[in-house]
Amino acid sequence: MRDEVSTRLAHFSRTAIDVGAHRPAAVAVTLCTDADGVPSFLLTRRASRLRNHAGQWALPGGRVDEGESVEDAARRELAEELGVVVAADDVLGRLDDYQTRSGYVISPVVVWAGDNPTLVPNPTEVARAYMVPVAELDRPDAPRFVTIPESTRPVVQMPLLGHLIHAPTAAVLYQLREVVLHGRHTRVADLEQPVFAWR
Repeated sequence: MRDEVSTRLAHFSRTAIDVGAHRPAAVAVTLCTDADGVPSFLLTRRASRLRNHAGQWALPGGRVDEGESVEDAARRELAEELGVVVAADDVLGRLDDYQTRSGYVISPVVVWAGDNPTLVPNPTEVARAYMVPVAELDRPDAPRFVTIPESTRPVVQMPLLGHLIHAPTAAVLYQLREVVLHGRHTRVADLEQPVFAWR
């Protein structure tokens, strides 16, 4: 799986967004295999007491510190949130940047965490962590696109774990599916977030 993902990402021409007045952030799109050897990715539910985006579904990530690369920021956040440490050469590639309504430009960094990594969620940031089979991204009911009166852009939703995952996380996971599972260079910059995530 690792080699196949690396190859597909190497052939993917990612789109970068100038940060400008926005704040740079990085998320770790963490691939691994579960205890049964099933290709999977890591997903979290943010702690309910967080000041921003409490309780939302997320990929491990956060702000890029001064002088820090987005790859290093993603690896650091993965270690801080889930206790999963990956080396620099475990970075497999990057997906398109995604600009959020709340003022961030998110850079998704795809990393390899090996076979059945031990997850130790940081309770101050993570309510729960999940190891989700990658095949779940390819369900016939995913993705879903809905319209809202507040925007002309379609809102993307990914049904997972009995819930609807919204952008930015849903946008990143949708592009992961398109690029890694199907080799399609699908863009997601025009996919909208739900209004509750605009702040």
